[in-house]
Amino acid sequence: MALRHAVLAALLDGELSGYQLAKAFDVGVANFWYAQPQQLYAELNRLEKEGLVAGREVVQESRPNKRLFHVTDAGLAELESFTAASAKPAFVRDDLLVKVQAADRVDIAALVAQLTERAQVAQARIDLFGTLLRRLRGDRTEEDFLRHGDRVGPYLTCLRGVAFEQENRDWCARTIAVLEERRQVHARR
Repeated sequence: MALRHAVLAALLDGELSGYQLAKAFDVGVANFWYAQPQQLYAELNRLEKEGLVAGREVVQESRPNKRLFHVTDAGLAELESFTAASAKPAFVRDDLLVKVQAADRVDIAALVAQLTERAQVAQARIDLFGTLLRRLRGDRTEEDFLRHGDRVGPYLTCLRGVAFEQENRDWCARTIAVLEERRQVHARR
C-alpha cells in the first residue's frame, strides 16, 4: 500500500485540510499507516496534480487561508482499483524484537524498561481507540453500528488497532515476566 491510498481513504469522510488530515492520521489512521505531517502535505500536492484529489482555498479572516481537499471521481477509481488488487501479507519489522532476540546476551534492565514503556504506549493507544470507537458509534451498540452504521470501515480498522495494541501490551507484560524470572533464577546460581 502506498501513502496515497491511505490519504485517499482518510478523505472519504469529507473535505479536510492538511492539518485536519494529519490529526486524522494521528488518531484513526495511525493504527494501520504512519506518516509524518510533511509527508501528508507532499502527498496531497502529488494527488492534486494527478487529479485524484481536488483542493479549494478557504479564506479566513483572523487566520491564514487554508486549503480543503476532497477525493475526486478519479481518486475513487484509484481506491477501487487498489481495493480490487490482492493485498500483500504484512510483516513485522521492529527494533524492540531484535533487542529481545538478544536478551540472553545483554543486560536486560534497559530491555525491561523499553518493554514497560511499549506496554504503556500500547495501553494509551487502547484507551484512545476506545474513545474513538465510542465516538464513531454514538449511542448505538457495537452490533447495531456494525450492521447499520453509515461508515463501518474506520470502525473496523480501529477495532484492528485495539486488538493489535492489546497483543503488544500483553506480549510485553509476558516478556517482562519471563525476563525477570530468569534474572532471579540466574542470580541464585
